[in-house]
Amino acid sequence: MSSIRFDVADGVAILTIDMPGKPMNVLDEQFGADLAEAVERVAAADDIVGAVVTSGKPAFMAGADLKWLGRIAFGERPPIAEFADDIGTFSRTLRRLETCGKPFVAAINGTALGGGLELALACHHRVCVADPRTKLGLPEVTVGLLPGAGGTQRLPRLIGLKAAIPLMLQGRHLSPDKALEAGIIHATAAPDALVDVCSTWVREVGTAQQPWDVKGFKVPGGAGGMDPRIVPFLMGANAMAQEKSLHNYPAVQAVLSCVYEGTQVPMDAGLSIENQYFTRLFFDPVAGNMIRSLFIFKGRADKLVRRPADVPRRKVTKLGVLGAGMMGAGIAYVSAKAGMEVVLIDRDLVSAERGKAYTSKVEGKRLARGRTTQAKLDALLSRIRPTTDYSELEGCELVIEAVFENRAIKADVTAKAEAVLGPEAVFASNTSTLPITGLAESSSRPERFVGLHFFSPVDKMPLVEVIVGKQTGDEALAWGLDYVKQIRKTPIVVNDSRGFYTSRTCGAYLNEGQTMLLEGVSPARIESAAKLAGMPVGPLALADEIGMDLGLKIRDQTKVDLGDDFVDDSGFAVVATMNDLGRVGRKAGGGFYSYADGGKRLWSGLAELYPEGETQPATETLKQRFLMVQALEAARCMEEGVLRAAEDADVGAILGLGYPPYTGGPLAYIDGMSPSTFVERCDALAAEHGDRYTPPEGLRERAASGALWHD
Repeated sequence: MSSIRFDVADGVAILTIDMPGKPMNVLDEQFGADLAEAVERVAAADDIVGAVVTSGKPAFMAGADLKWLGRIAFGERPPIAEFADDIGTFSRTLRRLETCGKPFVAAINGTALGGGLELALACHHRVCVADPRTKLGLPEVTVGLLPGAGGTQRLPRLIGLKAAIPLMLQGRHLSPDKALEAGIIHATAAPDALVDVCSTWVREVGTAQQPWDVKGFKVPGGAGGMDPRIVPFLMGANAMAQEKSLHNYPAVQAVLSCVYEGTQVPMDAGLSIENQYFTRLFFDPVAGNMIRSLFIFKGRADKLVRRPADVPRRKVTKLGVLGAGMMGAGIAYVSAKAGMEVVLIDRDLVSAERGKAYTSKVEGKRLARGRTTQAKLDALLSRIRPTTDYSELEGCELVIEAVFENRAIKADVTAKAEAVLGPEAVFASNTSTLPITGLAESSSRPERFVGLHFFSPVDKMPLVEVIVGKQTGDEALAWGLDYVKQIRKTPIVVNDSRGFYTSRTCGAYLNEGQTMLLEGVSPARIESAAKLAGMPVGPLALADEIGMDLGLKIRDQTKVDLGDDFVDDSGFAVVATMNDLGRVGRKAGGGFYSYADGGKRLWSGLAELYPEGETQPATETLKQRFLMVQALEAARCMEEGVLRAAEDADVGAILGLGYPPYTGGPLAYIDGMSPSTFVERCDALAAEHGDRYTPPEGLRERAASGALWHD
């Protein structure tokens, strides 16, 4: 057995999972075969009374190997019946483990997720290390699947449907204390005593029967469609789940159906139901899209796949942040939290101190919830130094400029910072639209000038867009990527362009919503169609959050830069009108929405400004327009060489813009529709709504050849 060490101590088998060549244990075919062999050895040995299952790595088990599943999903798929049988092998092994007549204990020495927790649930007793960093959960729904090794059947039978269903639908992780409180584990133990505690239980207690295999077992809290204790919950859970998923994520409904059906029948029948639902999900495009983009592609980005290989790694110890507004304050916070000393500069000390206060505000909430300590908060705040003095930037390895989108202001702070910085320091701009090459003209060393485009709020948004100007050197790119990894965010690398990639795509989304207003589409219909398509926020609400005054400033700067080549967006008249009215968004107290008493509703004045047409477009048409206009912009960015890789287009749009994960991202969306069909629909939309829908020539060629972005 290559993935399991098999030892025996005082009649107890110690099965230590330690997969060679992998940082974490994962469920794959080899491990499944090894576990089956180990279970049979325990069952057959007269001198073994039971077994303890633990891990030789810091984590217990991370779940299924999604790379392995991805290869199946996008390779030559086996027949459905064959796949269902193969994928059910591990579930049958776990069933054999819990019914073989000898007690198994899970010594959970670290994080156990997905298949790792399912393995533990099949054991007759579960003891977890008493470490708050350890997490337990069944997060399969986050990649479009459901727990396929008994999780949907054992967890509800263990803690009841009311407690189990939310854990699976939300993909939540529990600490050992919370898992103990919920009844998922039986005890906690110190790390050095964990295996001994479990071995003692095997020898002294040794129960070898699960509660659900005892005659007369009833699911805690009730099950089925006739039990008055559970029926109202199931009805509410289904309604709330669909409200959040909007029927775009089949795994949500599958989990509910699987639990509802499976807990009404004996365990073996329930496991068969689970296998059927898992197989159905796996062959649905949504799961493949989510596995590929959210795990495989994102994993490659997190490992800095586009980092220049010949540049030595670098760690930032002292960071300068120019501008203590919303973005600068957020950058200072996440950087200080990563252990860096941060110099936070603004035009006056009051503004700089206000930027530091953001850290107090965010961490203060965590302190109130018991998620940090006062000592940790004090240490974090001590690493942020607000000032107006540029000389304090001396010794910074990296400086990030986060001032207004104005070329002159950016040039001024760049010159002041570079006058202090050492020769190896890198200067980065957090601009969202202005080309890095142009901004670098104010730098005395453009080869050490790079773009780092953050998203708001910085502490919550996982993406950073790293922009390479024409003169940006490999060291600036490499060290910018190292910094992004240091603050635990996901980077994508793009070449220089006005608006780069994400701002262009976001702009297309916002403009489409504003253009629909001019077309007479109901504002409520615009917002609901966007959310039904899977966007987290409607385009009008998003414009309010960003601020339409910013959009006007960006437009004015772009007009100056482009001169006679400048053309206004199709929906710009709306932005201009809202600015004239002073309704630029939430920060001004009103925009497309009115804000009162902590809530918001669409501004009634929109009806007068933009009367609704007598007939309204179908919701499906609007949904498709929102997804297509963004996908079309992503395709343009690929053709223009702005994007270096198609996978970055999908990861960037999902993490940075909230493009619906079920599609796999904008280019995966085109692939799923097929390039030829996508181009046909673009041409039809262009004829009806304007040139912004005209496909680029490269996309037409792709449609003609049948080539996909992801083959």
